[in-house]
Amino acid sequence: MPDFFWRAAAADGNVVTGQLSAVSEVAAIRQLRSQGLTPLAVQDAEQAARTGMAQAVQTAAPTAASAGFRPAKVRVDKSPVKSKDVLAFTSELAIMLRAGLALDNALRVLIEMSYKPAVGELLQGILEAVKGGTPLSRALQAHADLFGDFYINMVRSGEASGQMSGVLDRLVEHLERQRALRESVISATIYPAILVTVAIISLVVMLGFVVPQFEKLFAEMGDALPAPTRIVMGLGKAFTQYGLVIGIAAVGLGWLVARWLRSPSGRSWWQARLLRLPLVGSIALKYQLTLFSRSLGTLLGNGVPMLTALHIATDTVGNVVLQQSLVRVAPIVKEGGRVVQAIQSTGIFEPLAINLVRVGEETGRVGPMMLELAAILNREVETGIKRLLTLVEPVLILVLGVLIAAIIVSILMGILSVNDLAV
Repeated sequence: MPDFFWRAAAADGNVVTGQLSAVSEVAAIRQLRSQGLTPLAVQDAEQAARTGMAQAVQTAAPTAASAGFRPAKVRVDKSPVKSKDVLAFTSELAIMLRAGLALDNALRVLIEMSYKPAVGELLQGILEAVKGGTPLSRALQAHADLFGDFYINMVRSGEASGQMSGVLDRLVEHLERQRALRESVISATIYPAILVTVAIISLVVMLGFVVPQFEKLFAEMGDALPAPTRIVMGLGKAFTQYGLVIGIAAVGLGWLVARWLRSPSGRSWWQARLLRLPLVGSIALKYQLTLFSRSLGTLLGNGVPMLTALHIATDTVGNVVLQQSLVRVAPIVKEGGRVVQAIQSTGIFEPLAINLVRVGEETGRVGPMMLELAAILNREVETGIKRLLTLVEPVLILVLGVLIAAIIVSILMGILSVNDLAV
């Protein structure tokens, strides 16, 4: 029978690891549960070797092994708590609550499992608040800057409905989709950024090292050189003499622009211009509306009141220009207006979105319709990014080729002029 490496939570809240033989992964999980353990991870030998679990089990302390338990080797990570850490322990907390562990025991397991001291300290504070009788949502409120209103209200709805594990599962699904969408946008910018970097480095090498090599050859020709050659030689000479100053000035200017763009006025200016750009503006709009729609649909699906859900979903939109439009939705609904009328009044939703909201409102299924809209917009964003890359990549390559070719051709023109004069 194949070997399986496992990590599980004991009844006292301690995390234990070990190795067992079973006919399948399901049989291994069943065997662990028969021993009163809550499986957290079960991996075959190949997968465990790839993830490091096998090494952690095999190098565990002998005293723990003699007791039948092998605690995993902990790797210290001193970085602060990040969004991916929140997603990780939310997923693990949902698994443990679904397996029947009490909330305080589940938090103790998470503390022992944490690889980062910052995460352990955060969870320890939450555990102490929960042990003191504070609801989990209120304990999370003390860290609202990390979790946000969306997360906290989802947890509060789970407490009210008594379905905490199910709510956490939906919260994990929401966070994973948000992360996947964000990472797809970031990944789309990597290749163009590499091309721009290569173009800048190529120009620096050509102007700073290649062009100056021909300076002595062309020194005595003066105005006899072709105009393109004189321009390139002048650029090379300026870059050689003032390259450091130009570099410092460029970095300083970039820092000032970045600082201004982070200010409220600069951010508002840039985000307004971004929405007006061809191709990019449509993708940016749909990306932000995807965040709004998925957040609103998830909140409504978990019993959060409409007005509260609208306020929270509006806050998830990062574009301040769109926020100013969406912030008008909640007051209209509060005054008795229909959701579809409020959405339509913003002027930023397409007819398809308005019709979906209308159908959802008429059937009492606004939440599911918003999730459906988020799925549609998400696909359109991914398609738009692919089309944009299809256009941008060859353009960048063409521009890079033209710049380098212009420098080379201008030098060749100068060499041919020297030969003509020699003849």
